[in-house]
Amino acid sequence: MVRQWVAGLTIKWKMVLWSSFMLIVLFTAYNFAQYAAVNQWMVKQEKASIQKTMTQLVDYFQEKIPLNDTKIKSSANFLEKLNEHNQLIRILDEHGIPIITITDQMPESYVTPQTVDREMLLSLWHYEDHLLVMRSPLISGDFRGTIEIVNNLETFDQFTAMIFWVMILAGCGSVLLSALGGYLLVKQFLKPVQSLADAIRNVKQKGLHERVEQHGDKDELSRLAALFNDLMSELETSFKQQKQFVEDASHELRTPISIIKGHLSLLDRWGKSDPQILDKSLTASLQELNRLEGIVQELLALSRSENELLAEEITLLKPERLLERTVRRFTVLHPKMQFQVDLSSIGEDTMIRMIPHHLEQVLLILLDNAVKYSKEGTTIAISGRRQTDALIVEVHDQGIGIPPEDLPHVFDRFYRVDKARSREQGGTGLGLAIAKRLVEDNGGVISIASVWQQGTKVSLSFPLTSFKDLKFDPV
Repeated sequence: MVRQWVAGLTIKWKMVLWSSFMLIVLFTAYNFAQYAAVNQWMVKQEKASIQKTMTQLVDYFQEKIPLNDTKIKSSANFLEKLNEHNQLIRILDEHGIPIITITDQMPESYVTPQTVDREMLLSLWHYEDHLLVMRSPLISGDFRGTIEIVNNLETFDQFTAMIFWVMILAGCGSVLLSALGGYLLVKQFLKPVQSLADAIRNVKQKGLHERVEQHGDKDELSRLAALFNDLMSELETSFKQQKQFVEDASHELRTPISIIKGHLSLLDRWGKSDPQILDKSLTASLQELNRLEGIVQELLALSRSENELLAEEITLLKPERLLERTVRRFTVLHPKMQFQVDLSSIGEDTMIRMIPHHLEQVLLILLDNAVKYSKEGTTIAISGRRQTDALIVEVHDQGIGIPPEDLPHVFDRFYRVDKARSREQGGTGLGLAIAKRLVEDNGGVISIASVWQQGTKVSLSFPLTSFKDLKFDPV
């Protein structure tokens, strides 16, 4: 039952209860140990005091030789001076009969006279009175007797009781104050957690734009709040990009489908018997189907680029050979364009870590874009060089270029600078998005510099790998 009740509490109250419980245990143990130590010390002091009095009495009577009842009775003044408050001093003969009794508010009847043949120290109780009794044999010449000293520890007991209750009250007060302080401390410490919970609740109700309020602290909980804010920012951006991607993909797919549907409807109504309309509609439909196929293929390529690294290991390769083969195959397909290739500065000993066909695919995308947006007969320059710690590959065309306001968006999916012209040339706006994903997944960086109506330069940068990192032959 208690466990279920505790399990239903919030973390704040659990921490307060557990800290209070631990404080109670610690204070109880400490106060008990302190009380026991003080009590033992005070008992020891009482025993030392009564022992000292007994020693003085024995020495005093040992000096009175020969010792007899008369001399003992004549010592009344000395015994009265030696006796303390709530104390009794009694001298017995060999038969246990009191010779003299000196008392200060200590009733004789509390302790029955008793002779002993050796020193004894006893702790007795007379109803509610705690007594400390010490007996010692008194032998002097022919005299045989016993000295009794009885102390009433009433004052001692009152003092220890007062210490006990002071410790109890102080302990309870300390626990209450500690619990209050713990509550305030836990409340302060858990403020980022509460803010996090509130932010999650707001995200559920209002959307991904909600954030955790940060207070400028640098502890673990504040860092957790900062990480949550970063995560929500990334999620919000990702969802926006996903939404934009779906909208763009829907738009791009809807256009060729609508055109094909329109031509098929035209053929169905009256184009079956008209060869001219039939030929025109079939040609347009095939063109749109080809464009539709291209969009689907690039979407699949983009999807593979986002997941392929999970299933395929990156390989050490020498990029110069692969780049030369890729450019050579591409130039054969575009004999009307001029290609200026300078890859000799890369060097045979230059190596990078990358999936080989990813580098080939990126270069083909850049070359294809350069050809699409350049006039026939213009020059496309492909260069490569090795810097201190990076491989740089550049594709520079003399095409239409990119306006400054469009440069920040060229890597977005389905984004095209001139949508009408791009559609005529078969562009989908996915090529650079795929290239960026492939380059970054392989540890590289891609950047674009362009001047409108003058040309565009795309730069690739990949970190180099040294020979000492080789564990197998490079590709």
